[in-house]
Amino acid sequence: MIGGSPEEKPIWRVMVVFLVPLLLSNALQSIGQLVGSIVVGRYLGVNALAAISAFFPLFFLLVSFAIGLGSGSSILVGQAYGAKNEERLKAIVGTTLTSTFLLGLVLAVLGSIFAWDILRIMGTPDNIIEVTVHYSRILFWSMPIMFMYFVYTTFMRGTGDSKTPFYSLIVSTALNIVLLPVLIFGWLGLPELGIYGAAYASVISTILTFFLLLLYLKMVKHPLQFDASVRKHLKIDWKLMKLLLRLGVPASVNMILLSLSEIAVIAFVNAYGSDATAAYGAVNQVASYVQMPAISLGIAVSIFAAQAIGGNRFDRLQKVIKSGIILNYIMGGVLIILVYLFSKSILALFITNQHTLDIAEGLLVITLWSYLIFGHAQIITASMRASGTVLWPTVFSIVSIWAVEVPVAYLLSHYTDLGINGIWLGYPAAFIVSLILQYGYYQLFWKKRKIERLID
Repeated sequence: MIGGSPEEKPIWRVMVVFLVPLLLSNALQSIGQLVGSIVVGRYLGVNALAAISAFFPLFFLLVSFAIGLGSGSSILVGQAYGAKNEERLKAIVGTTLTSTFLLGLVLAVLGSIFAWDILRIMGTPDNIIEVTVHYSRILFWSMPIMFMYFVYTTFMRGTGDSKTPFYSLIVSTALNIVLLPVLIFGWLGLPELGIYGAAYASVISTILTFFLLLLYLKMVKHPLQFDASVRKHLKIDWKLMKLLLRLGVPASVNMILLSLSEIAVIAFVNAYGSDATAAYGAVNQVASYVQMPAISLGIAVSIFAAQAIGGNRFDRLQKVIKSGIILNYIMGGVLIILVYLFSKSILALFITNQHTLDIAEGLLVITLWSYLIFGHAQIITASMRASGTVLWPTVFSIVSIWAVEVPVAYLLSHYTDLGINGIWLGYPAAFIVSLILQYGYYQLFWKKRKIERLID
């Protein structure tokens, strides 16, 4: 196991060692988007920022398919690694890479063809829809490579390597930040691309980083380098694929329905005009950082739990879960307090319009604290998923989104005096219900069942 055996070090300490590069990776992943939003919002205007914000839920919807497959493969990779079954590990990698590439290709084609129709259904304001469609089509065509890059970093984390994905994101972020002003403003004799420069910067940096990552893995002879032992498994193993789908489809469905809920929410927001859309986009950027401890801990708990199950060390599961929950409240709590204290200054990085700033601050105040609840639910869910229990956690997540978040947002914004603030209240309501349902199932059913590894 990473950082030594549990007998040598407390599990919470081993998790922190793993979490540091993982958290930094998540932070770096957002920095390119953050810089892009700041440059676009401050120098190209509120409408340009709104155009990017309007596309985000659709993009997240399509990426959800890859996240589902990555989620399934990470469980199998963790268990195969814990069982020290290298041949099975390579088979999982090969099958996931091929299926992910084909999925990305299909979504790139469909997304490009139907972008206008989908964005119109989402209620994208007329003054930004043409720009949003053009922006989205640029990003769609990067999906096959983007998906493969995503799952490759998932594989490495599943084996306990959180440092290599971190190093690759340093390269990706640096490339993105360097390319951003060059392409937006047309420096070095290049054409001035405006808002589309932000899309091209993201695409180019992702593709270059993925190929550099593969080169690096080959140079250092990493266990997961793209060598003959992986290439021979690129033909899909349908038995493995069936297991991947069993684990991944519920995760994909969950992510897709989460994305659709965001599309529903942004449709509610769009009704209040492009200022509200821009505010929503700015707060999403801040929320992406606030969620990082919760999401990172969910990944870490899932990996450590899967490795424990793969190695038949079932006594470690409760220690992993307890450590994850404690770290969630410590790390998440500190970050949320800091953001509350400096909320105006942080939002002012994205927004210069005072009306938009006021809307964004209202959203931040209402929702921010509830990400601690979100984190707690993430850790409980991740623990159950690591054992292959995916159906009920998915059902509970869907219920909290579609039976709570969306109806609360709609009813409070349409039938009370809260107006747009009613939309924001849907988030904490959903997080609370999700935790109640997940924890109830965990205590009453999951803890009483026999846990068995999925890898032979």
